[in-house]
Amino acid sequence: MFKGKNVVLGVTGSIAVYKAADIASKLTQRGLCVDVVMTKAAMQFVTPLTFRSITHRPVVTDMFEPASEFSVEHVALAERADVVVIAPATADAIAKLAAGIADEMLFSTVLATRAPVILAPAMDVGMWQNSITQENLTKLRSRGFTIVGPGYGRLASGLVGMGRLIENEEILGIIYHVLGRKGDLAEKQIVVSAGGTQEPIDLVRYIGNRSSGKMGYAIAEAARDRGAVVTLVTGPTALPALSGVDAMPVQTAEQMRDAVLKATAAADVLIMAAAVADYRPATVAEGKIKREADTLNLELVKTSDILADVKGDIIKVGFAAESGDMIARATEKLKKKQLDLIVVNDITAKDSGFDTDTNRVTFIGRDGKAEQLPLMLKLEVAHKILDRVVALLAGK
Repeated sequence: MFKGKNVVLGVTGSIAVYKAADIASKLTQRGLCVDVVMTKAAMQFVTPLTFRSITHRPVVTDMFEPASEFSVEHVALAERADVVVIAPATADAIAKLAAGIADEMLFSTVLATRAPVILAPAMDVGMWQNSITQENLTKLRSRGFTIVGPGYGRLASGLVGMGRLIENEEILGIIYHVLGRKGDLAEKQIVVSAGGTQEPIDLVRYIGNRSSGKMGYAIAEAARDRGAVVTLVTGPTALPALSGVDAMPVQTAEQMRDAVLKATAAADVLIMAAAVADYRPATVAEGKIKREADTLNLELVKTSDILADVKGDIIKVGFAAESGDMIARATEKLKKKQLDLIVVNDITAKDSGFDTDTNRVTFIGRDGKAEQLPLMLKLEVAHKILDRVVALLAGK
């Protein structure tokens, strides 16, 4: 979906520069055109050949390079950028940007561009805490720059503190979020649920399921990349947080119900991908149940039907993890819960469903027609679902 988009990746002189190569690689793999601009200090840590080999594009290092396609008019790079990202951004680079100094190609590009600018700072803890650096960052924020990080951890100096370049996945998430602002779901409020719920038996044990949350997180990521304002109501998972997504962590089915009802009050779309427990213990034991008797009997009661409880003029997409006569069961669920679309997957398939990176699903719409999709990555399935959502929004 980012085909034809242009990213200017600025690289400055930090030991964290090696991480920029991975950023360039990931952006290129997503189909983006990546123009890397290196400062003189950056070239002390890594050569331009590294980035040229990854992006298959010339690397800009000199404002006055005669052979450069940007040498006649250096602002050409600034004009064609859809976003400018500087990662890592040193204290020196931040100071020059705040002062409007344009003594290298990277700083000239930022000064000339109308594109959004993202900075990912990386420096020693003392430099980060210095009041001059903080004043410079305040200036840049007031001018519309997006500052991501830094993180806390061990630094090149051996000290531990703030100043570490944040993880690349966080930086990439912000880039995709910025690039997707004018997508086909721009400004639409989308609520996505993900993961399984955990229904407590006592202070130690719970009833749960095998959901990893990967499908719901993929939908939230895809919606963010298409410009939506995304709220992710998530049960416990081992997945990293998504940049540019408002997460509402919950544990139980009742907590998820409350969070979904709150989040959907002003939403356009609800996509219920979570594996919500159908039953919960009638009572929760105080403390820990001792392992004494040969058997343990639990009385279970039904949990709330979250999709059925969501009312109003909102598009509702549900999931059905089924076995056996899947289409009939899913169609019945679609009608009972008054859904606009239901996504069915076979829980007996080894290459799809729980805790896999792929899924093979069938869509069933209000008209009852079933569309079976081939095996895909869950992110690809997410975009197929959102294609349907876009059509449903257009038809309202």
